[in-house]
Amino acid sequence: MKLLTLSDIVVPFLYSPQIKERFVGIDLAIGCGDLPYDYLEYIGDELKTDMCFVRGNHSKIEEYTTGGIRRFPLGATDLHCQVLNCKGLLLAGIEGSLRYRNGPFQYTQGELWTLVFTMVPALLSNHLRYGRYLDVFVTHAPPWGIHDQSDLPHQGIKAFLWFDKVFKPAYHFHGHTHIYRPDIERETKFGNTWVINTYGYRLTNIQPKGRNRSRIKSSPAS
Repeated sequence: MKLLTLSDIVVPFLYSPQIKERFVGIDLAIGCGDLPYDYLEYIGDELKTDMCFVRGNHSKIEEYTTGGIRRFPLGATDLHCQVLNCKGLLLAGIEGSLRYRNGPFQYTQGELWTLVFTMVPALLSNHLRYGRYLDVFVTHAPPWGIHDQSDLPHQGIKAFLWFDKVFKPAYHFHGHTHIYRPDIERETKFGNTWVINTYGYRLTNIQPKGRNRSRIKSSPAS
């Protein structure tokens, strides 16, 4: 199963007809926050694939487009506090970042613990039904101590680190921390989970069933 994950910046060639030439056979596209709704709509439509997303701390409640007001990308599935099965791939997600000012899609560490705990019953149900809790965890902010930074807006989330340790998703895709140098680490193995900063975009190949999974890497947008 081929995934295209996206975050934080609009990549020009993805927002053009070139996308159909560069990416063939994408099974699922995932937005990890801070992306315009019409950008996500365009990618889903051009690739004729399912689109899931979470919002970032810079996401707007409403966007005004030529097609009217958008409160979400049309045809896309909001993963926030949801546990879903998409084509056999078990997904869950949490939006936003740590609260650092007044604004939407920002939470305290305590509030994020609460959001994570709301998904526990569905994750336990997954384990009973499928033999695993989750394949992919999608967030905007990174987990505590992995790909995060010391300033409050970009600190990682403690509940996400616990989540990865306990529920062992194969992948945790996030955005939020921008990558401006090639020596910045963007893929980290934490226990059974590959934590991947998908700033710009990444391609990943996943086998949903079982524990044997491989990765296909692509360069981030310049």
